[in-house]
Amino acid sequence: MLKGFKNFFMQGDLIVVAVGLVVALAFSTLIKAFTDSVITPLINAIAGGGSAGKGIGWTVNGQRIDLGAFIGALVYFVIFMAVIYFLIVVPYRAYMRKRGKTVFGDPPPTKTCPSCKLNDLAVDAIRCPHCTTDLAT
Repeated sequence: MLKGFKNFFMQGDLIVVAVGLVVALAFSTLIKAFTDSVITPLINAIAGGGSAGKGIGWTVNGQRIDLGAFIGALVYFVIFMAVIYFLIVVPYRAYMRKRGKTVFGDPPPTKTCPSCKLNDLAVDAIRCPHCTTDLAT
């Protein structure tokens, strides 16, 4: 049972999806902090509401633009992404390289069709799948 779980967990697609999900969650935290700390107080200030806070920022029409909270969320995002990269992506890339697979790498090189300008053709393609131009040159 544990071997099956390990095989399931170490599939390339699963790790890619997991890293993507973590990035999305961290980015959503950054966006939420920006909207809560900058956009919402600006809207409230324009509407004439009033409340003031402390920290880096300024007060407009009684509403606090809290740049300190946003800068903190930005620093959190950068640190969090560095941790994800160095603790998950780098070891997983090394593990998959030992298994003979490339993950999180550069995309394979492509060429452009001279007729239709389709630019995602494989380098070894001999005919364009879009316009059927002969590419063997």
